[in-house]
Amino acid sequence: MSRAARRGRAALLPVIALAAGMLAVPLAAPDEAHAADSCAAEDAAYTTEVPAALALVDAAGANALATGDGVVVAIVDSGIDVGNPHLRGVQISGVNLVGDGERVDGLSDLTGHGTAIAGIIASQPVEGSGVVGLAPDVELMSVRVFRSDSDQDAEAGFGPSAQKIADGIRYAADHGADVINVSLSQESDSSELRAAVEHAAAAGALVVASAGNRKADEDAPDAARYPAGYAQALGVTAADDAGRATDASVHGPQVDVAAPGQDVLTIAANGKDCLYAAEAPASSYATGYASAAAALVVETHPEDSAASIAYRLMATALRDNADARDDVNGWGFIQPAAAITLLPDRSTRGPVSPYFDTAGSTIAQPEVALETDSTPSGFLLTRETAVFIALGAATLLGVLGILIVRRRRLAEAKEPAVEARAGGLFTDEA
Repeated sequence: MSRAARRGRAALLPVIALAAGMLAVPLAAPDEAHAADSCAAEDAAYTTEVPAALALVDAAGANALATGDGVVVAIVDSGIDVGNPHLRGVQISGVNLVGDGERVDGLSDLTGHGTAIAGIIASQPVEGSGVVGLAPDVELMSVRVFRSDSDQDAEAGFGPSAQKIADGIRYAADHGADVINVSLSQESDSSELRAAVEHAAAAGALVVASAGNRKADEDAPDAARYPAGYAQALGVTAADDAGRATDASVHGPQVDVAAPGQDVLTIAANGKDCLYAAEAPASSYATGYASAAAALVVETHPEDSAASIAYRLMATALRDNADARDDVNGWGFIQPAAAITLLPDRSTRGPVSPYFDTAGSTIAQPEVALETDSTPSGFLLTRETAVFIALGAATLLGVLGILIVRRRRLAEAKEPAVEARAGGLFTDEA
């Protein structure tokens, strides 16, 4: 279904409060790294620094192609602070599924978690601040599904739950969201969550979800987390500034891509600029960057399915082996500009393509071995003619080889030096 068609259907749907029952299975709380010391009341409101993550994902190159114009990104989280100057003009009415008496449109945030994600995606320029989002022209829909992760709110029924998250995903999909950010995860499969993600995919919306953090439980096993683990979702792990996931994240089959998740400069519910995840990468923020990247791809490929948008991000992600995925980094570190410009064909290396039936084919391209054909030629060439042709071909190949080498050397001489990051994807040492 096209975006225009889904928008038309969404306009006919009433804004209703969905059931928000609690389940025994706990959802992971927002990343504990969210408690940023740089947000203290005595600190200056703004910093002139630009988020370092933008350079890692080549935001300049991506934003030359797309800014998220016309794309709706739903943030299923703690809400969004309607008064934050960085978000003026990009918020649209959403819903509050918590039932705690806050604004019915979801545009309030008592913890700042959802606001921080919103800032990563769509922060607007503000005088005195260097914080800007990766997809600044999207529209942000707040789908508020929890008040906080405190014991008090959990006892009151205001904490996160699988049912609320599922209801939030359904609401977003039914009200025109193109990308649905879920910076939460749980260890157990849930029929409600699974059905909600499948519903979103059927509606044409891509669910981008956190692959899980280990900070709350250092002994947490490496295993699937949900909703990131569902086939229709894009699971995101947090990378450090070298572009690689660390043991701070939960590894497993739910990891599809990696995105910036450490030293994340974004906004807070108190109106300040804040630096989060300074000690270790956090997948909540990485999920925000992946959602923003997905929005850029949606703008440039509006008729693509949710699976196709996810495929573009996976196939073009930066990785050591183009043919291999692993449980730590998935298919690699996102490259939005490359995802936008990808022209998929049967030879595109990486995950199984939704554009072509490549499930039964070998992903890696086979090496071609030249063998001598001992059967008689059907063209009756004389020995002298065959030798002449062979010598001419060899000479031509030699000349072409020299030209290619000279061209590569000239290109390398013109390329600017790239800052090395030892052991990362941005250096030849990887």
